[in-house]
Amino acid sequence: MHTGSCLCGDVRFEIDGDLTPPSACHCGQCRRQSGHVWASTHIPNDRFRLTNNVGLRWFQASDIARRGFCGHCGSFLFWDPKDEDAISVSMGVLDAPTDTTLARHIFVADKGDYYDLNDGLPQSDQ
Repeated sequence: MHTGSCLCGDVRFEIDGDLTPPSACHCGQCRRQSGHVWASTHIPNDRFRLTNNVGLRWFQASDIARRGFCGHCGSFLFWDPKDEDAISVSMGVLDAPTDTTLARHIFVADKGDYYDLNDGLPQSDQ
């Protein structure tokens, strides 16, 4: 069982079982919303449970997904694709220990020009 919350606690959740290895997303939307790079784990919906959602708000960011955040403290929490039975959860809002490590970088073609990727992890343009 893994747990997590936004900064103020108005959104809390639980994840049953192990986390999938997280990805670091460098796309323009994730960089704008998070302020840099967004790392997340992708969890099947049947293993994800909101335990407090009083502050949860959704932003329809594109035709394929919406982004969940706390309307009170502003924490960027979730990326919820329309056509999948899964949700991506921000690594930064999970309580330690996560028992996982970063597995890959995605959308590196869109990464910021102010940093380099030198950690040796796999990279993809999408």
